[in-house]
Amino acid sequence: MQENKNKNSIWWKPAVEIFSEISTWIAVPIVLALIAGKALDNRYGTKPWMLLILAGVGFLISSFGIVRTVKKYMKKITEEIEKNKN
Repeated sequence: MQENKNKNSIWWKPAVEIFSEISTWIAVPIVLALIAGKALDNRYGTKPWMLLILAGVGFLISSFGIVRTVKKYMKKITEEIEKNKN
């Protein structure tokens, strides 16, 4: 009974963990790429090319990170389902 109560009391924890990891993959690479692109454009006078190139790279990094994270959690969920079947 106690184990069932503990499972029900933290049902939201995995969702918050997934949300925070995905949000980090969305925000951090793109924001860093935009800051770096703007700084490089100002330094070398290449406005707006470095900003656009690094924004694209940031988007690719974000996409890769999101796919990797989703695969990790899907594998974890699949293993949990298989464990519960047996």
